[in-house]
Amino acid sequence: MAQEPWKSDDFFVSPWNYADEVRKELAFPKNIKVHDVTLRDGEQQTGIIFTKDDKIRIAEALAEAGVHRIEAGMPVVSPDDDGAIREIVKRNLGPEIFAFARCMKDDVKRAIDTGVKGIVMEIPSSQHLVELAYRWKMEKAIETSIESTRYAHENGLEVVFFPIDFSRAELKWAIDLIERVGKEGHMDALALVDTFGVLSPHSARYFVREVKKRMGGIRLETHFHQDFGMGVANTIMGLAEGASVMHTTVLGVGERSGNAPMEEVVMALKTLYGVDIGIDTTKLYGLANLVQRLADVKVPSNKAIVGSGLYQIESGIITSWFKNCGEDLATEVFPIRWDAVGQPPAEIVMGKGSGIDSVNLWLQECGMQASQDDAMKILMTVKQHALKTKKMLTKGEFRDLARKVIGTAAA
Repeated sequence: MAQEPWKSDDFFVSPWNYADEVRKELAFPKNIKVHDVTLRDGEQQTGIIFTKDDKIRIAEALAEAGVHRIEAGMPVVSPDDDGAIREIVKRNLGPEIFAFARCMKDDVKRAIDTGVKGIVMEIPSSQHLVELAYRWKMEKAIETSIESTRYAHENGLEVVFFPIDFSRAELKWAIDLIERVGKEGHMDALALVDTFGVLSPHSARYFVREVKKRMGGIRLETHFHQDFGMGVANTIMGLAEGASVMHTTVLGVGERSGNAPMEEVVMALKTLYGVDIGIDTTKLYGLANLVQRLADVKVPSNKAIVGSGLYQIESGIITSWFKNCGEDLATEVFPIRWDAVGQPPAEIVMGKGSGIDSVNLWLQECGMQASQDDAMKILMTVKQHALKTKKMLTKGEFRDLARKVIGTAAA
């Protein structure tokens, strides 16, 4: 029997995601690409420092996962950044390699020298940011954008125009300026930039629709931050309206609250929308662990898709469900099966929330036997111990507690 799109061996999500009323307005492009910005925007998170070797290792892991484009850094930042970009290009890992630059001719020259295929070129697009933060005349911003984007194109680079603070600009006014840059300078694609993460999902949809009305068939790319936790939803909204490239980072690292997390967008597209963009999802957990280690950041254990605690079962109720369903029916208990994202297998852990099935399973694993009454006493002892320590129990701690209970009962 053919499987339903909302249920497979790897996942089980709501069938409502596939209702005609839900899907009729979706306009996902056929070929959506991931443009990973971990090595540039990700490193802008306070306290994150990637060495040249770190960047190469992350780029290799991104390539193994099937990421389509890697923004390898900004050459002008430091000799190490420049060297990392050159080495990543030299290794020919598979993904297209882009550099990031200001709309300045010297920045473009440095990018050209690294050998990258394309360039993401930033310029402020909101009048208040240009005048207050940059203290530039608007005409200067426009002229530099025209000159530098044209120069990048003339030297063979694919140009993604990146208007900073696009989402807080007066839309018609900003698009007027962007159209001028496109006509007098050059752009192969336009990034829809929510620099401060201030879009709602519904305004993200409006954003894409209004830009498409004015900019015609130019390729649109989403770059949404997480300041209100909307980066994933906004990215999906943008893609569903026809944007074909998503800017994301591993773990969502990035400036302030970070960028849309790649692993979350990829898995949401695949399971909730049936859109497989070619990423090897079994690499996601390993990739996340690599970035976590090299960035030296703390990741919540319940982080979506890649959290270390997602497949640890403490609740007594869920333990009973898992025991009854077994591993073959794991998606009755988990929305995504662990090996679909490269996570270790599910395990029953012991803590304050555990139940009698948890105790019986652990007794069996420890090669111990207890009466029903003793098993219940062990459970109460486990709960008291967890309350005292505020931690889950190790197998050794559980064994010691169980032995005391069983020994006391025997005496």
